[in-house]
Amino acid sequence: MKRLMFGIAAGALVAGLGAALYRPGRKTASLAPVLSGVETRRASRNVLLYFIVPLWLAAGIADWLCHRRTKIAKTTGAKESLIHLLMLGEVGVPVLAALFLEINPAVLLLMIAAFLVHEATALWDVSYAVTRREVKPIEQHVHSFLEMLPLMAVSFIAVLHWDQVRSMFRRRPRPDMRIRLKRDPLPTTYVVATLSGVVLLNLLPYLEELWRDWRAYPGRLTPPRSPKMADSRSLERV
Repeated sequence: MKRLMFGIAAGALVAGLGAALYRPGRKTASLAPVLSGVETRRASRNVLLYFIVPLWLAAGIADWLCHRRTKIAKTTGAKESLIHLLMLGEVGVPVLAALFLEINPAVLLLMIAAFLVHEATALWDVSYAVTRREVKPIEQHVHSFLEMLPLMAVSFIAVLHWDQVRSMFRRRPRPDMRIRLKRDPLPTTYVVATLSGVVLLNLLPYLEELWRDWRAYPGRLTPPRSPKMADSRSLERV
């Protein structure tokens, strides 16, 4: 599992930095030591699109593998799987907004609110999970990626649209709070690839997890507490 995570992270890092720095028609040796404003914006945008987003998708499938390995169907059950789907939905809202909507103060506030709700739900998830199963260090490390990558994404979006951030704190002219589609859409290939990645690497695995949990104890959101876990919780209270 550790080798898998390191491999995924390293691959995403190399791909993201390569996409950020690559410029057709320019030799690597001729890259300027100091990037211009346009180049910095392009690099930041590429790191967001081709590093942060793929790494988030990779962390999602790694989290699913951790759950499968700890057999949550017999410990936390369908309740935890439903919480995972809820968190995916909470992150999915800003992802769809970033893909299709013009970034303005309204969309930025939506992203910030979704991030805060996601963090609260993540705390609920772990608080419940530790009462019924062992959350191992590798899974905790994966959780750190899943919590901080959305913050990184919102931060990059805010920097790329700093004029919209500044307008949030001005009285005049009033900030544009209308929700509308992007005037300059992202490449269709990227949008399709990202949505496909979300479905294949996040949504379908978590639905499979929910189905597996439900089949283990039909009609129950939480499995019967195992004697081993109950004894360990009793010892903690002593």
